[in-house]
Amino acid sequence: MSHREDEGALVLEAREMLAAGRSDEEVFAELAARTGDWGVCVLAVCVALGVPRTDAEARLREVEPLFSDFAAGEEEYVAFVFRFGRVFIVDRVLEEHEERIRDLLATAAGARGGCPAGPLTWFRTGELTKLFLYFAKTRFRDGRGSPPEFWAAMTAAGELLAEQDRPDHEEVSAGLERCRMKATTASRRPRGIP
Repeated sequence: MSHREDEGALVLEAREMLAAGRSDEEVFAELAARTGDWGVCVLAVCVALGVPRTDAEARLREVEPLFSDFAAGEEEYVAFVFRFGRVFIVDRVLEEHEERIRDLLATAAGARGGCPAGPLTWFRTGELTKLFLYFAKTRFRDGRGSPPEFWAAMTAAGELLAEQDRPDHEEVSAGLERCRMKATTASRRPRGIP
């Protein structure tokens, strides 16, 4: 059996394990412990999740240097590191309307002074409502960021989200109202005061 056939069999096995409800970390750790070929297992899990092969190969190149920091038997630790490195995340392709919302939320993140690591994943997975609701709770402290720019971008993103018929419409509407109120307040403040 060739290397490519081995990988194909591992992809099928990984798909079955994922379909059975196993996490990507568990699937990697089990396959890697059994086969000893961590690189092929990274590719197999990524491809099984739906990550395009070229992206999966690029991710593997990024994490391969980490392999030397671990020994056989430490596959669960490696999988844990991969979670924080977001190795197994499936990037969602967005429609034009969603891209506009994502771009506004990215503008808001920049105006906020950045985005914590957890919500960065939501940009990649296209969880725009989750991002909007998270950012709508922002409180500016210590003069960091640009509240007027942040709240303007958030208001525009909220308006685009509110246009859609969604089950979370009430939450989005409440978040949008908060953003509108904060945008009005922020635009009245002199520059440099949060």
